[in-house]
Amino acid sequence: MKISVVTAVMNGRKTLPAMIESLTAQTYGDIEHVVQDGGSTDGTQDYLSADGHPQMVLQSTPDSGIYDAINKGIQRASGDVIGLLHADDTLADPDVLAWVAEALQDTAIDGVYGDLQYVARDDPSRIIRRWQAGPYSVAHLKRGWMPPHPTLYLRRAVFARSGLYDTSYRIAGDYEAMLRFLTAGQVRLGYIPKVMVRMKMGGVSNRSFAHLIRKSREDYRAIRRHRVGGVGTLVAKNLSKLPQFIGRGQV
Repeated sequence: MKISVVTAVMNGRKTLPAMIESLTAQTYGDIEHVVQDGGSTDGTQDYLSADGHPQMVLQSTPDSGIYDAINKGIQRASGDVIGLLHADDTLADPDVLAWVAEALQDTAIDGVYGDLQYVARDDPSRIIRRWQAGPYSVAHLKRGWMPPHPTLYLRRAVFARSGLYDTSYRIAGDYEAMLRFLTAGQVRLGYIPKVMVRMKMGGVSNRSFAHLIRKSREDYRAIRRHRVGGVGTLVAKNLSKLPQFIGRGQV
């Protein structure tokens, strides 16, 4: 089972080394690292060319945003299973991809996800939020539940059947895609009850109040589009994050 890990990056030179180190340390051997660079000017391409993953395939070309770049990477991927790993993120354990491969030996499921930790940008050893996702149930969607996107690994057939990321969403394209996969796509997910990814705080969705407002609007648009609820679902989605800051971590 070949696993393609897609990284969409733009000027990620400062954070790439930790990500690459976590990927290179994986005990699972059949890995392809598909890097989609948007035309970085900070030395990202030089670093990747010199110190990237041994099975890296790098392309640098302009894109219209993060989801366009991810789509380009997925289209280039040759693996049986595809997941994402952003430049700010690291795999939390050397066996993460081995866990994925083992879980997907079960042909009854289309993908897997696990738990996520948000860490301080200036000190990755300091955990800010603990996202313990728990097993999937369709009823959870109306309560704003979603699997942690950075931990999601899907068989490539899911993208062929249900499509790629909708680039009309600038911030919440991951949420829209997951709702689409889980509703119209009837994707069956398995849960790995372990921390799979550590993600640095300070992503695009919470950089400013304007970004938060846009994200909420896009979230609501996705909720209505896939008929999983309304305003109450959006409120529940946001409120469900609060326990992650106080140790419970359950969404």
